[in-house]
Order: sequence, then structure tokens, then C-alpha cells
Amino acid sequence: MLKRLFVPALFVAAVMLAVSPLLVARAPLETTMGLVQKIFYYHVPSAMVMFLAAFVCGIASAVYLFGRRPGADRVAVAAAEVVVLFGIIVLVTGPLWARKAWGVWWQWDARLTSTLVLWMIFNAYLLLRKYGGPGSDRLAAGVALFGMANVPFVYWSVNVWRTLHPKTSVVMTLDPAMRPAFWWCVTAFVCLFLAVLAARVRLEEERTRLEELYLQLDD
Repeated sequence: MLKRLFVPALFVAAVMLAVSPLLVARAPLETTMGLVQKIFYYHVPSAMVMFLAAFVCGIASAVYLFGRRPGADRVAVAAAEVVVLFGIIVLVTGPLWARKAWGVWWQWDARLTSTLVLWMIFNAYLLLRKYGGPGSDRLAAGVALFGMANVPFVYWSVNVWRTLHPKTSVVMTLDPAMRPAFWWCVTAFVCLFLAVLAARVRLEEERTRLEELYLQLDD
């Protein structure tokens, strides 16, 4: 299924991302922050995709851990890399926005710190897969489940603790004139996620086949 999604998802993502700057430019300025608030249209969708990828990685890891399905393991590895990729976007666009909104690049509050920790968990997953040796696939699957379990904590942290970061209600209370550009960007990022995930799963399948061929040559 993912193979068939690659071309249409990539095409839709490319078109939507090309159009998104026009919609973002036409969206009204936020009264307090002004132009810098438009980072919101890329920062929040990238965070949403990071959470989505974390869930995909965690669920695929559970399927592999309890069902021993190699295909699920390949999806988990691919999704973990997507978490790290979109996490970088979140951790770069966030401070750019924060510098103008808060006067500082970074604050060690609940949302920012927990997001950084989540990103580091999936980096640990990838490092474990690469350097952990025999059995690292099952151990990494447990790390992925732990990372997935942290997603609700990261999401709700701004509602539980006092923090500079806006609460989760900011999306629901968004100015109606800003919603078309925001949801357009969300859809574009989701399509990009599907395209990247499909490409990475295919690459992982080819890598597995190559390793099998090397093993056959050794025999």
C-alpha cells in the first residue's frame, strides 16, 4: 500500500507546499506578534506530523515485538527517521518564533523540554538499531513504545503546567481567516510524511534483500 502511495503523495505534497506560501502570505497578521507568527503555519503542522510518525513507529514496533513481522519492523525504522526529521523542523522553527515572541531562543518549560526529550528518544532508537548488535531490534522496539507513550505527555504538558508555550486550545480558537492556510499546510505536511515514509520503507526493504544476498554468498 505504501508503495502505491508514494507517487500521488509526493505530487500532492509538492503542489500544496508550493502553493502554501501564497496562502500564508494572504492570511491576516496576528495583532500581537505580527509577521513572525506566520511560522505557526509550518511549526505546528511539523509537530503534528512528528507525533503521527511517533505513533506509527510505536504501533509498528508493537506489531513486530509481539508478532515478529519483519515488515512492521521496517515501517518502524522508517517512521523513527521521520520523527527525527520533522522533530528537527519543530526544534528549529520553534526557537525562531520564540525569539520574537518571548525575547529568548529557548525556555526549559514543560512543552519545549518534553519535545526535546521525545526527539532524543527516537534518536536513541536509531542509534540502538545501528550500533546495538544482535537483539537490538527487539530492544529498540521497546524504546519506540516508550517514545510513543510520551506523545500524550508532550501534547498535554502545556495544559497541566504553567508554560510560555500556547495551550492546545490555540488551534481550536484560531481566527477563521487563518484556518484555510493552516489546514492546507497540515494536509501538505501529512502528504509529505506519507511520501517520505513510503520511500524510506522501500529503501529498508532493498537493504534487507541486499543483506540476504550477502548472507547467501557467505554460505
